[in-house]
Amino acid sequence: MLAPELFELSSDGNKIELRLIPNNHGPISRDDLVHLLHLPEFSSFCPLEPVIQKAVMQTNKLCGTEDGKFEQFFAVAERRDGQIEIVISDDRMQAEMIITSAWGGKQVTLQDILKALKTDGVAMGLSKQRIELLLRQLPSLAPGEQCRQIIANGKEAINGVNARLDRKVPLARERLLQPQERDDGTVDMRDLGAVIMVRPNDVLMVKIPATEGTAGYTVMGEPLEPKPGKDVTMTPGNGCDFSPKDPNKLIALVAGQPVETRSGMQVDDVLQIKNVDVKYGHVNFKGSVLVSGDVGEGMHVKATGDITVMGFVDSAILEAEGDVIVSKGVIGRQLGGNKLSTQIKAKGQICAQFVQYSHLEAEGNILVTKQLLHSHSVTHGCLTVSDATGRRGDLVGGIVQADQGIKAVVIGATAGTRTELYCAMKHGDLRHELKQLDESVKALVVASLDIEGRLRKLPPKSEWQNDPVMREQVQMMLEEKNRIQEERSREELEFEHLRLEADNYFSHYRIEAHKHIFGNVEIHIGNAFNRTQREHGPCIVSNQGQEINFDYSARG
Repeated sequence: MLAPELFELSSDGNKIELRLIPNNHGPISRDDLVHLLHLPEFSSFCPLEPVIQKAVMQTNKLCGTEDGKFEQFFAVAERRDGQIEIVISDDRMQAEMIITSAWGGKQVTLQDILKALKTDGVAMGLSKQRIELLLRQLPSLAPGEQCRQIIANGKEAINGVNARLDRKVPLARERLLQPQERDDGTVDMRDLGAVIMVRPNDVLMVKIPATEGTAGYTVMGEPLEPKPGKDVTMTPGNGCDFSPKDPNKLIALVAGQPVETRSGMQVDDVLQIKNVDVKYGHVNFKGSVLVSGDVGEGMHVKATGDITVMGFVDSAILEAEGDVIVSKGVIGRQLGGNKLSTQIKAKGQICAQFVQYSHLEAEGNILVTKQLLHSHSVTHGCLTVSDATGRRGDLVGGIVQADQGIKAVVIGATAGTRTELYCAMKHGDLRHELKQLDESVKALVVASLDIEGRLRKLPPKSEWQNDPVMREQVQMMLEEKNRIQEERSREELEFEHLRLEADNYFSHYRIEAHKHIFGNVEIHIGNAFNRTQREHGPCIVSNQGQEINFDYSARG
């Protein structure tokens, strides 16, 4: 056991010095020295581990030798002021402060912290309360003990919200889901109310502009720029225009039926017909058509607006640049060569209560409230077979091709009727479009670098500013540079939106069954395929890793 007297305080009072004679005091161990440093009179000094190791090794080496009779000197501990360390995350969005309590030296003060923050460049998102908490902890810490706290957080940029179009008037298709209530409280399923009409100056649609978003910052004060929301164009069609008081509003100019277009609204004249049959003849009308009765076999109805049929469509052809709404049923028959006698095409949506043996083709959604039987349905949107309550809606037989998903209460039949479903088949096209856009952005980067290089090679301005030809050429290059930068920014933003859509494609576009999926239903989602061999309960069917996955928990 070494005597405490071997330790002395240095003349300046800042170090503990070990003085010993190897032959008299050795051999020694590290534990011998550490034990002495733990004594109360020395414990506030910071042990110098490398010196301690050196002292042990040198003393033991000299012990028993001629040189071992001479005194050896080692400074094995010292006073140290409190230390401040600031750890900044890789993304510079968080800063952690670590304070080490002083070893007999000067404790950390608020002024020391402010100086350290300035030195490390931490200037934003600071928490005064957390810094004060660290300072309050210091008196209770043992020498060399640490306390730490996140003292600064950056602020993420909030991306802008995409512009959207908010329609302010109901459409004819929405009447299909709103049977009228009688005075006694019962509902008349045949009474779908009056024809939807608007008057001049009625507000048809409002554009909610895109927002720029909110800028963020790192703890270093570096700005984080948000991605602005994507704009959308609102276009007035026939019979409407922008409000003179507000360019973000579309108002009706004439009385008529409101029709939603892909980028706005139009107001159509309405041709009202009792029945379309051989007595009336085919219909080809510039505007919307309202048939209060039925469309008979072999008849053809074409309209530049909506087609609304209050009764049945039986083995007829309907073509609309707007929506097709059939209040009752669409009836067809199987013809030779897998052809179907009823064909309905719409650039908008198709809505009906009951459909059988018919070909439906819509750029918008397809909604059937009761049954869709043995038909061929194609939509760029979503196909839904369900009433408003989600209790009834049978999709049985035929083929469905729906880009944005399929929803039904029951899919297939207990008899094992073959039913083919194709959903989310455009993922490859989306990836191809993304690749082309990426190549376009890269080409714009090259073009931008090229024009910048040409501008850098120009002689000093003083040599050409009086040359009108040269001035024009320089102006053209600057305008081209600005055009390229604007186009690049637009395409980069479009690329990001498209990338997000592609990454989340299969999580958005899937098949939902509210009650059952029976056997012999062929499911295609992207490249994944499955033919059901048994009955499945309520579930969501999706493409996960190019395999069909049935999720029974998602339907609750």
